[in-house]
Amino acid sequence: MYDRVSSPAETFREGSGEPRQELTLYARSAVLMDADTGRILYDKDGETPMPMASTTKIMTLITALELAQEGEIAEASAYAAGQSKVRLGMQAGEQFYLSDLYYSLMLESHNDTAVCIAETIGRRLLKEGERGQVSDEQESNAPKTGNQAHSIDSKTAVHAFVSKMNEKAATLGLSHTYFVTPNGLDGEEELADGTKKAHSTTAAELAAILRYCIIESPKREEFLAITRTASYTFSDVAGKRSFSCTNHNQFLHMMEGALTGKTGFTAKAGYCYVGALQREKRTFIVALLACGWPNNKTYKWADTRTLMQYGLDHYTYRDVYEKNWQPEPVAVTGGAPADGMWVRPQTVPTELLVPAEEQTLPVLLGPEESVKVVYEGKRQIAAPVKKGTEVGRLRYVLGDLVLAEYPVYTANSVEVCDFSWCFTRVLGKYLLVYSRGGSML
Repeated sequence: MYDRVSSPAETFREGSGEPRQELTLYARSAVLMDADTGRILYDKDGETPMPMASTTKIMTLITALELAQEGEIAEASAYAAGQSKVRLGMQAGEQFYLSDLYYSLMLESHNDTAVCIAETIGRRLLKEGERGQVSDEQESNAPKTGNQAHSIDSKTAVHAFVSKMNEKAATLGLSHTYFVTPNGLDGEEELADGTKKAHSTTAAELAAILRYCIIESPKREEFLAITRTASYTFSDVAGKRSFSCTNHNQFLHMMEGALTGKTGFTAKAGYCYVGALQREKRTFIVALLACGWPNNKTYKWADTRTLMQYGLDHYTYRDVYEKNWQPEPVAVTGGAPADGMWVRPQTVPTELLVPAEEQTLPVLLGPEESVKVVYEGKRQIAAPVKKGTEVGRLRYVLGDLVLAEYPVYTANSVEVCDFSWCFTRVLGKYLLVYSRGGSML
């Protein structure tokens, strides 16, 4: 679109400071992310897919929050009640409000609860016609139970919900994330093309999921409220049994500004963790995969503290907006002179229209980091030119990330110098002279 790029020498903002510190971490895979931009600030093998255990449940929760109906009730199936530990201990046929089960899911990480939530919402979606990969024949042949609500078998309903989790991951651009189970238990699935995909993600993409949960999702406030709750008590709908949940996210009490998080463990995944911290308008996310096995349960807390402290010590906000930057005029071909005087080359002035209150761009930067201010614009345009025509864009770039961009417009209009314009000007001059009683000869 544009054929003029400003010189890097003119637009490069140099950073200063020491080389990046190499951290000693227990986790095989780890990242530190700036939650505001999604930029990775520190990376240790953060792009390698690995199993993520119950950290899966952050996606389970946000998917449920976004798809559930107000006051929706879940009925436990034998399939849900039969999930392996850790369990709430629900019994087949018991009913619960989904809004209560969210606390069981996140505070205690109950596996039966995750399946019950997924089964309830997945079954409803299938009945509403959102069948995903499930055919009419599969649904019609599903085993029937005494409850008509369970006319779709449990595994099919859970699969429909997990498909929504995968759809969300795809929407977020997470190409190395795949969910097989809603509770994070290890699993593998054979796809239609015969390939097999394991339940897995990367540390970078796990951090991106939490970023969506706390920054972008329309249900972010509910997500934070649930995951920050210290304890919660509820009963089944019939009021026959009561249940108490306690939050096991120890990070919430470890560092000032600890915001949210979720632990996880399976024999294959090892200890995993994803959490966020907010302090002095800075929000950091840490994701850890394969961070030790039994007898090393505290490794994840040590790594989380190390990475969060690294972010706090090395990254501060700097305003990188260039208030003195002004765009250059653009050459115009075939334009008519505004004052009747022919000037070559003819140009039209341009302007960057940014209100004074918006002339600020705070960016979280490390001591070595720099921002490029890059202008891409047209070298020339052909008349006629209307005032307010976009002729370029000013971009603030950090690595591969475009932090902000602003359009540059023409400040004036330029008429085209054609026969009609010339005839009109000559005729106008003749009439002016004639009206004064003069002669053009």
